[in-house]
Parts: sequence; structure tokens; C-alpha cells
Amino acid sequence: MSGFDHRKYRPFPPLAKRDRRWPDRTIDRAPRWASVDLRDGNQALVQPMNVEQKLKLFELLVSMGFKEIEVGFPAASQPDFDFVRRIIDEGRVPDDVAIQVLTQAREELIARTYEALRGVKRAIVHVYNSTNPAQREQVFRLDRAGVKAIAVRGAQWVKDYAARYPGTEWTFQYSPESFSQTEPDFAVEVCTAVNDVWRPEHGQAVIHNLPATVESSTPNVFADQVEWFCDHLPGREHVSISVHTHNDRGCGIAAAELAVLAGADRVEGTLMGNGERTGNMDIVTMAMNLYSQGVDPELDLSAAREMAESYTECTGMPVHPRHPWVGELVYTAFSGSHQDAIRKGMAHYREHPAAGWSVPYLPIDPADLGRRYEEVVRINSQSGKGGVAHVLERDYAISLPRWLAQEVSRAVQAESERSGGEVAPARIHEIFSQQFGATPAGWELDSYALSRAGNEVKAAVGVGAGQQIAHLSGQGHGVVEALVDALNQRYGIGLAVEQFDQHALSAGTEANAMASVRIRFGHETATAVAFGEDTTAAALQAVLSAAGQVIPMQTRQPFAASNG
Repeated sequence: MSGFDHRKYRPFPPLAKRDRRWPDRTIDRAPRWASVDLRDGNQALVQPMNVEQKLKLFELLVSMGFKEIEVGFPAASQPDFDFVRRIIDEGRVPDDVAIQVLTQAREELIARTYEALRGVKRAIVHVYNSTNPAQREQVFRLDRAGVKAIAVRGAQWVKDYAARYPGTEWTFQYSPESFSQTEPDFAVEVCTAVNDVWRPEHGQAVIHNLPATVESSTPNVFADQVEWFCDHLPGREHVSISVHTHNDRGCGIAAAELAVLAGADRVEGTLMGNGERTGNMDIVTMAMNLYSQGVDPELDLSAAREMAESYTECTGMPVHPRHPWVGELVYTAFSGSHQDAIRKGMAHYREHPAAGWSVPYLPIDPADLGRRYEEVVRINSQSGKGGVAHVLERDYAISLPRWLAQEVSRAVQAESERSGGEVAPARIHEIFSQQFGATPAGWELDSYALSRAGNEVKAAVGVGAGQQIAHLSGQGHGVVEALVDALNQRYGIGLAVEQFDQHALSAGTEANAMASVRIRFGHETATAVAFGEDTTAAALQAVLSAAGQVIPMQTRQPFAASNG
């Protein structure tokens, strides 16, 4: 039998709860955020941060707007102790920020913790002990009463030592570690006993933090546990309920979001979800999820790229290119149909901004996170005409008609297939210029004169360069038809125009107008684009450039030996 045997595992038992209310709620405001990057996140690193890296990350968290930041476990490590002292002694903790420190429920550790916090204005002392059956039975070999006694003694020491430092505004936090694997009634029993020591009803600020230390169930089950806890904890209105979810099942963010629906006031997590095993709850993603729904996340994520770079510099952890919201590629479309929809959607938004953001495939405006529109559409062999057209319009103010976009896209796709990779905007423009915008030698527009005779346009066109100028004349219903008539008379052939478009260019471009044409000669077609000082000049040059591609080889430079 294979060692991959599912029968050794037991399904997590759901909570029997028939009065759940959280599914009918929505999140309409941000929870209190608590960053645990400098403690929980740091202990998960192969190479923990040094003091300078921790300082840089602390300053980043402050600049983003975090008001509660867990900075270490000062009683467990000298570097953590020294770091806490440094940010206090050097005045690096803003008055409106509370630093949080973790300690086990042991007196010597709690005493050392308060020593580290001496002189701080505001602080959260976070004490914890494990409460779930596996830890009780296998690690501590204690019954429920014994585990509850650890929590009560720890709470008393936290309270007693705080009294020695009256100059600090203290908040007490207790975590029944592995809350999600603890019997709900026992979690309430332990937290009630802690409240009996701390007496939050008399004004002491208290947080009960409910960790999914190991994610063991679907997020809805965790939400049921949180709602049940909130419903059954005596004096719930006097305390803050916090959650600290992990990502073992890949649902840490969803579990935190549903926990907020279930009554949690506060969420602990890390930037990018850094943490032990599969990571902690990702505050960046949850905050941006709120932002995308029109809810103020109360964190500033507008400089997302710089934030991600600082995170990597401090932790050594890369940001996955597909990380939600801030990954390098999350707003990038290679698919042709996606690119076309994005291009049209962004044009619609520019015309109707009051209608709100609803661009296909872009849940938010990338510019909100400091991302440039140049990064949204990128071209490879999977891209279509819409993406190529978007790049030329965005970067070079060149708008392509649909039929021309198809031709340019085929040329760019061929380049991508040859190279096996992405085609940069500059290379797209180069392909466009070389294959569609080049003028064959001897086919340059030198001069033109137009006159009207009834509904007909008569055109006299000078073609060539230097001393080799030929003069053609023809007539038709428009200037293009008149020039084609002139060419057909000259050669006794049957050139025909299949597609033609022209338009004025936006201010700031070198030329004033662009014309594009596709002509047919027998079984051959040729496409050309020309830019000119005016739409007539551009139209005439486009026709001449296309004609120079399909007229038989022996006469491809027909004007070189002619002087009229």
C-alpha cells in the first residue's frame, strides 16, 4: 500500500451552530490592524533580521499607518530586548503607536518583558499559553484546570508588573494558543478567568486574541467558533476580540475576513503573509480586498512597489510575481482578448469617470498602487491585436484601425514566436515602423496640387527624390482614388484600394496626421502607413509606399530615370 494514505487523518469536527448571523453581514469598515512582522514574521525567517533591518521594517510599518506593531519577544532573546530598548530610547515610537511584545506565562519572562518596555508611552503585553487538547495531553500533561491555572497566574503577573510602571498606558492581551483546535467552551472558560484578574469592566484595556495557530478547518467553521466565543464570553462589550490566522490550508485571509464578519474587532498578520509553515494572514491582501470594495483600509498602500522592495530587503523573502494586488504581474495581461477588453474599458473610464471603476480584468486602478499603465499590457506570443494596438497608442500616440491592428499583431506575434519571449514596446514600434512605415526608394511624395471639377478631384502629384522627380496626374472621387487612377494610367495596371483610414494626431507628436492603406494588385496585397504634415500628404504617401511594394519588380523604381 502507498504511504500516501488518507485514512490516518480525521476530519475536523464542525461546531453545531444553528444561529449563525455572520453570513448575512458585510465588512463596511477596516478592523484594527496589528502587524506581527517583527516577531512572528521574523522568527519564521531562515536568517532573522538584524537590528538595522528591523528598524527599516519598523519605520515602513509606521509610515503605512499601523498603530499596533508587535516588535519582538524581548524576554526570549537579547537581540529582541536590545531592539525594543533602542526604538524606545531613541524616540522612534510615535505617540499614537502602541508597540506589542510577546511573553509566555512565566514570571521571570514577564518581569524581563516589562524591563524591556520601561519608559514607553503605550504598549501591549501579549501573554499566551496553549489550550487545545493535543498540547494539554501530549506536551504539558495537564488537565483543563491545570492549563487554566497557567493562564490565570500569567494574567496576575502581567497585572502586577504593570503596576510598577504607572507612566505607561498598558493594554493586556491574552491568547489561548491554538484556539481553533480548542473546545469552544474551554476557550471561553479560560478567557473568562483571565478577565476576572484583569477586570476590563473597570477600565483596563484588554484584548483576547483567538489564534488559528494551525489552520485545521474551512474558514466558515472558524467564523462559527469566533461568533460562538463572542456570544458566550461574559463582558464581551468590555474587551476587544482579535484573530491571528495562519495559512496551512491556504485560507488564512478568508478565515480572517469571515472572523471579522463573526464579530472580531482586530486582525493580526504580516506583510505578504510571511510566517512559519505556509505563512500568516497577509494584511496587504486583506486591506486591499477592502479597498477594492470602496472601504477605507486605514493603511497607506499607495507605494506598493517601494513597500514590496523594502519588505524583500529586510526579510530576504521574495514577493511572488502573482501575489494578489502587489505582485509584478498581477495587473499584466498577455492574452489578446484580455488586452482588448482592458484597452476599451480604460477608454470608457476616461470618458465616464463618474460611473466608477469597472474596467474588465482590473479590479482596481493600478495607478492607485503606483503602477504605471505601461505595465498593464505586455506582449508575447499569446497576445492579440488589442494589446499591440494598446501599446502603440499608449506609448507612441499611434491609433490603429482594426484591420491594421490585425496585420501589425501578426508581425509582432511572429517576432515573439521567433524569440520565444516578450516583445518590448520599443521593439513593437520598430517592427511597425520597419514593416509598415518604410517608404520604398523612389516612392517619396515630393509635391501635390489638387483641384475640383464637379464631384471629381484632380490630383497632380510629384514623386521621387532629388533630381529624379516624376509627375503624375489622375482624378477620382477623392485624393486617394485620384492617385490610384494616376498610377494605373502610368502602368496600365489595376491597383485597387481595399482599406483606407486617416486621422489627425494628438498635439505633441512630430507629425500632424497619419494615414494607413491596404491595396491589391492581382493576388498581391500591400499595407503601408505614412505620417505627414497634413492628412492629404499622409494619404498620398501611404498609397505611394504601398504601391512601391506591389508594382512588378522590374518597374519597382519607375521614376528613377524619369524627369517628368
